[in-house]
Amino acid sequence: MGMTMWRMLAASAMAAVYLAAPHATLQDRPSFTAESELVVLHVTVKDQQGRYVSGLPQDVFSIFEDNRPQSVSFFSSEDAPVTVGLLVDNSGSMQPNRDLVLAASMAFVERSNPQDEVFALTFNETIQAALPQETPFTSDPAVLRDALAHAISTRGRTALYDALAAGEEYLARGQFERKALVVVSDGGDNASATTFEEILNHTQASNVVIHAVGLVDASDEDANPKRLKQLAQASGGVVFQPRSARQVAEAIERVALDIRSAYTLGYVPASASSGGFHRIRVAVRSPGGRNVVVKTRAGYMAGRRARGDDHAQ
Repeated sequence: MGMTMWRMLAASAMAAVYLAAPHATLQDRPSFTAESELVVLHVTVKDQQGRYVSGLPQDVFSIFEDNRPQSVSFFSSEDAPVTVGLLVDNSGSMQPNRDLVLAASMAFVERSNPQDEVFALTFNETIQAALPQETPFTSDPAVLRDALAHAISTRGRTALYDALAAGEEYLARGQFERKALVVVSDGGDNASATTFEEILNHTQASNVVIHAVGLVDASDEDANPKRLKQLAQASGGVVFQPRSARQVAEAIERVALDIRSAYTLGYVPASASSGGFHRIRVAVRSPGGRNVVVKTRAGYMAGRRARGDDHAQ
């Protein structure tokens, strides 16, 4: 499907969200507007002890696409504001974890940058915006917790991939260049129209980072934490699988810390990107020659860009 058709479908889907009542249910199959000329990378740098390395200047970073050096055209140091969405599994399999999810969501906002804009979607076989239409974002932990408390019912089947697609569309309404989704789920999906391959491809074509907190019941045959790990790794995010209430809180705190500690780099590919997957590597020349561990997404999926019948964004 060409980008023109993707744009038309995306416009229709977002119009339906704007016109819906507060706490609207997102019923239609989501569409995507994932491609961008500017490739945005969220990069974390840690020392050998696993501590984040802050305060690095732009000139110590080098970007390579398919082993070819690229020029950095956008740079932001750590803790720049971010548009972030919480995607909370609202299906019957999550019922034992309802209170944990509410506490973890509130803790996440408390530990985020006060300038962040946060939204939440809950999902079972349908997808529902937790916040009302007139205030689609918040930075107030109490507001988000109250909204989620009313939205979470823990019943029904699971449309995780549809929720991820809807979350990526919702992010487009945010004002910040940095965009992330935090998924709280067991990774199972038994109700989506969107396939895993579709959401993986469009995540790789977007500038969105997916972080995952997997709450898995060993007796749940539909649980699939491997899918959460694949999506997080493909986008440069982190994934946790906590086993207790204490570990849930710790996982959420670590996700918030990872977001706040990331550098943001952007580049426009030096040559027109052909379709397919393009591998990305970021190297850091750390002060004093210290060994550091650099993490970002493995690459991005490029589509047709200004080839006559289609025009990229």
